[in-house]
Amino acid sequence: MNKKAALGTVFLVVLVDLMGFGIVLPLIPFYASKFNASPVAIGFLYSIYSFAQLVFSPLWGGFSDKIGRRPIMLLSTFGAVLAYILFGLAQSLGVLFLSRLVAGIMGGNISTAQAYVADVTTHDERAKGMGLIGAAFGIGFVVGPAISTILIHPAFHQFLQRLTGPALAAVLSENKYEIPGFFAAGLSFLSFLLVWFKLPETVQASPSGAAAGGDAERIEKVSLFSGRFWRRLSEEGNAVLSLLLLSIFLLALGQSSLYSGFPLFCKTRLLLSAEKVGMQFVYMGLLTALVQGGLIRILVKKYSEERLFLVGSILMVLGLGLIPFAPSEKILTLYLSVMAIGVSLNGPTLTSLISKKADPLKVGAMMGSSQGLAALGRVIGPAWGGFLYGISFKLPFILTAAVVSTSILIGIRLQDG
Repeated sequence: MNKKAALGTVFLVVLVDLMGFGIVLPLIPFYASKFNASPVAIGFLYSIYSFAQLVFSPLWGGFSDKIGRRPIMLLSTFGAVLAYILFGLAQSLGVLFLSRLVAGIMGGNISTAQAYVADVTTHDERAKGMGLIGAAFGIGFVVGPAISTILIHPAFHQFLQRLTGPALAAVLSENKYEIPGFFAAGLSFLSFLLVWFKLPETVQASPSGAAAGGDAERIEKVSLFSGRFWRRLSEEGNAVLSLLLLSIFLLALGQSSLYSGFPLFCKTRLLLSAEKVGMQFVYMGLLTALVQGGLIRILVKKYSEERLFLVGSILMVLGLGLIPFAPSEKILTLYLSVMAIGVSLNGPTLTSLISKKADPLKVGAMMGSSQGLAALGRVIGPAWGGFLYGISFKLPFILTAAVVSTSILIGIRLQDG
């Protein structure tokens, strides 16, 4: 097997998938509003995706150990095609919910891709290999919303009318969210083809035990719905590590609460279009890519990870709490930038601190636990944000910032320890 080519293919598969996810992400509140969805319902549209992933991702991981990585990746990418087609064709809120549920159930691609990387890399190469998936995340979340903004822009529809003729353009323009859904489906089908033609199987080819997770540092995914997951956390007995795990849940909750509340705030308070909201997501993605892609390496050499985590948490809480007070689009971008820089600093340093504070023989298990807690935060966050927005437009930002500020106290505690 050509290891470099295999890793490149995995990178492309994840990148294409994340671009599709990024395309629909900023559109969901606007699309749901067509069906008179409440803020709570919009929050659940995001949460149902994360909840389905939470339930099915460990199952797909287990199946991939038994039957191979390729079958699971083929199934998940083709399932994503169907989910995005449903998204484009949705004529009711129920179908929109169904599309997000199917997308979440079939969202086993990332965890299976991580397992694939672990199969084909050595101990020393693993961090670099996992970094490819992280890079695909960053690029996908920048490019996806940018493509989304183009696809729903009136100028694109005018171009489409000139290209296809008024009859076909009129059909496509009846639902302006149809084209982004179909485009995302096309990207997922491209991902399916990449797996089918370019990705060799690794489970049978791996040394005995490698595919099933031999390394201590390998990320071990255990369902949050199993007693084993919670026993693992309760038996750790490390106070600092427990605080770090609490932080990863809080930060995920804080970030994901934006999915529902933020677009609604932009739409109802600042009167911003879906295109302009999409660009706000692009700005956040660019800043995240800039900091995590290079700047943080320089900062870590000069400052401790504990200090960077504290500064990042302060910036995240500050930016999040200021959002509802933004009087204009430019000021909103400034506040979001503060938050994005904070998230870019505290996210990677927190992950690194967890790996260093964990028992060296249980690093993989603890990283799996941290991912599970982050997933739980992403399930609760959007529904929480939508519920609070239904009470007051300021509440999801101010109250969530207050909750996430616990991470600042944890950061101060780390300075003392």
